[in-house]
Amino acid sequence: MGRSGGDDLILLDLMLPGLDGFALCSTLRETLDIPILMVTARQEDIDKIKGLGLGADDYITKPFSPSVLVARIKAHLAQYDRLKQAGGVDRNQLQLGSVLLQKDARRVFVDGAEVALKNKEYALLRFLLSNPDIVFSKETLYERIWGYDAMGDNATVVVYINRLREKIEKDPSHPRYIQTVWGAGYRFKP
Repeated sequence: MGRSGGDDLILLDLMLPGLDGFALCSTLRETLDIPILMVTARQEDIDKIKGLGLGADDYITKPFSPSVLVARIKAHLAQYDRLKQAGGVDRNQLQLGSVLLQKDARRVFVDGAEVALKNKEYALLRFLLSNPDIVFSKETLYERIWGYDAMGDNATVVVYINRLREKIEKDPSHPRYIQTVWGAGYRFKP
């Protein structure tokens, strides 16, 4: 129980008997506006990316120091307190820089002007906005957005990245937001 009479933070172990921790995180995030910290022995980047993409605020791998856990909890509680004082966290919107994505309405605005996106363009932008500053390989993006094993189909991702740049960047040949990390993939830079 928290300071406000409800829960202030959820510490969620992914390895729950009979439950999918990722699905539980996603379900909790739909209704709760509090920090969710995932704890697990899984150390693969794809698990971390998946957890953060489903709404977790942090991902802590076992083993960990109790003092580090306490410090992270305090940091997340302080951050949420600051956000609430500044007007709250709107889980229906993602905004980084001048790019605003409204989830329920499936609308995207850049510098206040609405941009029309096709389904996969929208899904790709939403995924990148949900995971700022994280570099994703073409294969990972293909698997996450199209839902298939990449199997060498990198051209599709490149085409959609270029389409998104044409629609949201002021100068698509010198992108500010969707950046290429040579030899690694792409990231959304806020």
